[in-house]
Amino acid sequence: MTIKEKESQIESLKLKVQELELMEVNEAVDFSTEIDEMRKKITVLEENIMEGVTPWDRVTIAREQKRPTSLEYIDKIFDTFIEFHGDRLFADDKAIVGGIASLDGLPVTVIGEQKGLNTKDNIHRNFGMPSPEGYRKALRLMKQSEKFNRPIITFVDTPGAFCGISAEERGQGEAIARNLYEMSALKVPIITIFTGEGGSGGALAIAVSDKIYMLENSIYSILSPEGFASILWKDSTRAEEAAGVMKITAADLKELDIIEGVIAEPSGGAHKNMEVVAIGIKNVLKKELLSLQKLSKDALLDNRYKRFRKFGDYKE
Repeated sequence: MTIKEKESQIESLKLKVQELELMEVNEAVDFSTEIDEMRKKITVLEENIMEGVTPWDRVTIAREQKRPTSLEYIDKIFDTFIEFHGDRLFADDKAIVGGIASLDGLPVTVIGEQKGLNTKDNIHRNFGMPSPEGYRKALRLMKQSEKFNRPIITFVDTPGAFCGISAEERGQGEAIARNLYEMSALKVPIITIFTGEGGSGGALAIAVSDKIYMLENSIYSILSPEGFASILWKDSTRAEEAAGVMKITAADLKELDIIEGVIAEPSGGAHKNMEVVAIGIKNVLKKELLSLQKLSKDALLDNRYKRFRKFGDYKE
């Protein structure tokens, strides 16, 4: 049974409980035994909702519409946040948000890929798929952060960079490549948190970092399972099968030593209790910043170079 099926069963039982409670009030009939049994079933299902979870289940949770966005995490984690806009070249991409924040009194620059809270907002945010101006805005803020010696924190949640004709005309590939190049040499600590989807260069463009952590149900891959299945098997309907072989989950990537750690989520996903997840993220940020700020700029850059260079030496 998939997580969606389990959630559907839980909702169905909750509705039945409500119906019986109404019947008790309106018809003066005692359904307490039946209600207690249903509540026990709900508790068991909720406690075991992640039992037997598959990589595709993780993909489904990462794409959940109710999953907290970057701005929601920023609001919970930081004391203050002042958002900056525009790339000073073309426009302000709403799929990327960024600005200056305070983490327990420490000034930091925060950048995040932003999905919408509903359909209308998703259209406004281009479903979290940044255009070239979004990556150039991010780079502008990173260079400003380096100038004022502020650590950089990025939140990744994107299906991938926007692949429309207009984005290609404005240099999507160059914008992503420029970010990779510039981030590798920034002389301030950089920490990245994957909160949902981490698709291809769209994610990597703000994730050339000293430390990378992923939420338990986030994913990070070279492309979507649908795209992988389309290329490998010429059949996008085999996306669930593709997810099983792509090694895209947080646990897989931690085992491969591609990320530093996994941040736990409540049973069922971060949207079940965002406050708990935000505390987990904040604790990781404070711990890693304390460690990174002790390093000299040369040591910081050398460690970052070695971190990414080791992937080229990886052998299965």
